[in-house]
Amino acid sequence: MFCILFSASSFISLHLQSLIDTHMAIEVTYRRTGRMSMRIVKNGDVHVSAPLGTSRQTVMDFIERNRNWISQARKRMEQQLDTRADFYAQLPLATKAEREEATLRMEALIQPLVNSYAKTMGVHPRQVSYKAIRSYWGKCLVKTHDIIFSYYLLLMPEWCVEQVVVHELAHLIVANHGPRFHALMDRYFPRWREARAEMRRVVRA
Repeated sequence: MFCILFSASSFISLHLQSLIDTHMAIEVTYRRTGRMSMRIVKNGDVHVSAPLGTSRQTVMDFIERNRNWISQARKRMEQQLDTRADFYAQLPLATKAEREEATLRMEALIQPLVNSYAKTMGVHPRQVSYKAIRSYWGKCLVKTHDIIFSYYLLLMPEWCVEQVVVHELAHLIVANHGPRFHALMDRYFPRWREARAEMRRVVRA
């Protein structure tokens, strides 16, 4: 049994033979597009995009034709999630003592970089803090000029950490990721694209 959510109607449950050996949800969204497509999201569900006016039967046939792809893609997603979990498990943060130790290490790593680049770039962050966040490496709160860094930067090469520091400080000048922002990155840390690629590689290793 699997469930399908059509964006233009209510949630319905279809008693059909499952595409794979587990429960899953399939979300169908009608868009102004010329063809149907699908992707697997992080929780393992399937998101299908279909042209406006496509019948439900046509969508069901499309899903059925791609049942093998769905199964393999979900397996790859599970493997990627397991790899990410193994990466983050290298830095234990469950106890107060572990977090305090990580904070000291972060201060020793991050603060000199912040001080140096803030002076070079002419910016003034109000406060720098550290959190056990997996969804981003750093975050700049533009309105308050506060910057948050993830403890998990401790698992990265220092030159990659440097890129994250420059990235967040650059947001004190340009809030978005447009051409002006990229120009700042090119100016103050020309290897930023290489560093981002290396960070993705380290997480997947």
